[in-house]
Amino acid sequence: MAALAALLRRAKDYVQTKEFREYLISTRFWGPAANWGLRLAAFKNMRASPEIISGRMTTALIFYSLAFMCFAYRVQPRNLLLMACHGTNVVAQSFQGTRYLLYHYGGIQIITPAESRNPSVTSSRQAAACRASQSPK
Repeated sequence: MAALAALLRRAKDYVQTKEFREYLISTRFWGPAANWGLRLAAFKNMRASPEIISGRMTTALIFYSLAFMCFAYRVQPRNLLLMACHGTNVVAQSFQGTRYLLYHYGGIQIITPAESRNPSVTSSRQAAACRASQSPK
């Protein structure tokens, strides 16, 4: 418990420094902070239909973020917030790219909520289970 109290005290002392205040008003903070909105949108779109995913754009975004991760690490002083932001984008876009490949080349059929008549259905397996449970016996 004493270690946690010491860590919190050190964090409080650092937040009160002039160096930290200057960091908060710099583009080194606000640039990556604004970029997080795009990353959150990518995670939000993971439940959308894979029909709307662009394979070329997803690939371009992966390589773009990998390049900027390298830049953020090599620039002095290192911008770890920017690196984390682009690392998150690589993960999100890789997931979207996997969905794109499975949908277009993997033979996986995705049933949209409109086709299943049930808005909670997001996959063909769920749609089949939903139809089986609703059919009269």
